[in-house]
Amino acid sequence: MTTPPVTANTDHELLASASRRARELTEPLLRDAVARLGPSLGAIGSYHFRWHSRDPAATGKAIRPTMAVLAAEAVGGEPSAALPAAAAVELVHNFSLIHDDLIDGDVLRRGQPAVWKEHGVPAAILLGDALQSEAFAILLGQGGAHAGAAVAARLAASMREVVVGQVEDIRFTERPWTGELAVDVAEYQAMAEAKTGALLGFSASAGALLAGADAATAECFDRLGRSLGLAFQCTDDVLGIWGDPAATGKPVLGDLREGKKTLPIIAALAAEGPARERLVSLVGAEARTEADLRLAAELVEELGGREFAEREAMRHLTGVADCLASLPMPAEIRTTFEALARSLIGRTR
Repeated sequence: MTTPPVTANTDHELLASASRRARELTEPLLRDAVARLGPSLGAIGSYHFRWHSRDPAATGKAIRPTMAVLAAEAVGGEPSAALPAAAAVELVHNFSLIHDDLIDGDVLRRGQPAVWKEHGVPAAILLGDALQSEAFAILLGQGGAHAGAAVAARLAASMREVVVGQVEDIRFTERPWTGELAVDVAEYQAMAEAKTGALLGFSASAGALLAGADAATAECFDRLGRSLGLAFQCTDDVLGIWGDPAATGKPVLGDLREGKKTLPIIAALAAEGPARERLVSLVGAEARTEADLRLAAELVEELGGREFAEREAMRHLTGVADCLASLPMPAEIRTTFEALARSLIGRTR
């Protein structure tokens, strides 16, 4: 029997079903955790999670809980086994979003004022800290005597990577565009793996561990998650310059306008030729017009920066495929993981 080709609609249906299920299973733990923060801070937490909205999309894509649940099922466990990890990683992810909005000065989060903008800077800092604490409380209290402690230690290591990656990303803005101190591709990818890949790696490996997987299997799931994170970041960097504002919710050429050092730009600046010198003068200028930004985007593309980032996204997906090929799992779970991988590089937002 010939297997029918997977279509975009099939991918969408698979992911919608998997994420909806993970969200429904995880949300009660999240609500309990936020309620434990007391009426004042808990109300701000409910605001951040947008539990007042009837639109499921308003609460986020639930990629990390979905990966934890899928990994548990992949190794023969029940979805319920992964829930402490699914809830913990979602709490930590939201802790990072709340603090990132504050660090970056972003005033909106999922279509509403960010926590710091609506409730003030102290509330945003304290809510983020409290969500982080609740993540460890859930793992240590509900993850099992041995596995919970092991997974909590894994989460601590992942969080350390995320914070270090965030610091490096901030410091990149202070470094020159060219010369010996310029950010190179290898440095950028190491930062992206820490900032974006570490928690995705935790999601998959922790879900597998709580379902009884051995250490070698968990490490393979960790590599799978990290590869997904890198593919996601490569695509995000492309969208940050050439994405459709109607789909991304961000202005076209946004990363160039903000002077961010992202993969397409770094790769383009590593090329040679007259176009590079023109690009250097544009990205380093203190004042740039919209015409300058459009020209810079054209030069990045001419120098191969866009193609490089898109090729890197595909390379990281090969790492996902290698991990999936090495792990025995039900066909439906494998297909859903593959659909998730495709969605991260085929997305428009």
